Amino acid sequence: MMKKPRILCIGMPVRDLTFRVQGLPARGFKIGAEHFEEIAGGNALNAAVAISRLGGNAAFCGPMGDGGETSSRYIFDKMAELGIGMRDIVHMPGLVTPISAVMIDSGGERTIITFRDPKLWKVRLPDADRLLADCNAILVESRCAEFCTDLCIEARKRGIPVVVDIDSVMPMRGGLLTASSHLIFSSEALQATAGVDDDATALHKLAGITSSFLAGTRGPQGTLWLDSNSALRETPAFPVDTVDTLGAGDVFHGAFALAMTEKQDVQESLRFASAAAAIKCTRFGGAFACPQRPEVEALLRQKASTSA
Repeated sequence: MMKKPRILCIGMPVRDLTFRVQGLPARGFKIGAEHFEEIAGGNALNAAVAISRLGGNAAFCGPMGDGGETSSRYIFDKMAELGIGMRDIVHMPGLVTPISAVMIDSGGERTIITFRDPKLWKVRLPDADRLLADCNAILVESRCAEFCTDLCIEARKRGIPVVVDIDSVMPMRGGLLTASSHLIFSSEALQATAGVDDDATALHKLAGITSSFLAGTRGPQGTLWLDSNSALRETPAFPVDTVDTLGAGDVFHGAFALAMTEKQDVQESLRFASAAAAIKCTRFGGAFACPQRPEVEALLRQKASTSA
């Protein structure tokens, strides 16, 4: 049996308190929620959940609050249920694990308020030799560049791919922009980073300063990316009836990283990721609604047969 790819996910875990609502309240108003669920979240942690559910071997590293804190214990226990390696979590004494209030409206769109203690960014990760042992790829959150860029540089020296999930503006020089092999932006972050209001133009602009693979995700509008000749390509999204977009982008990144380590080509990896994210959007539960591998493969076969 082929050994499962081991992917190290680096980021900040978040305890998500999710509320399903018909619509967002006006300022100063109160509304009732139709449903409440507590889940573990955060970009990299969600990606780790997706990797695990899709058949990979996920490990997680990053800062959490005090080891005795409620949110910290909750997240640790949830990851243990999925078999996600958490031995390299760094507990920060006296600090609070990030926490979010998430409202999901009737169209599946989410509105999020998150608290992250600024002191969490002062974390020191474990030794690189320990973290990179038996590591087939790294997936990192762009917001964690402050404490993981050196590790990513070392990983690239060792020929280990580094996939960066980017949902906020990045510096145009150095950092993860050049310490990566694959940069996958949300459309908003792509345009903000490049300082332009068009995804295609932004991709070409960034291609002038990094040799990394570049892509921009646009939800139901699909993914734009540049091939090895810097030609613009597009991978369409799978149309679905969306009920919950929470964690969909993170599932996409996790699925892409897994497919890439399995030696699928870029186009296949993007389609695999798009299929996984699409199915997730049809279910409530954040990344924990990520489908199992056979479900994704069935959707890919179905679309291949209808387009033949």
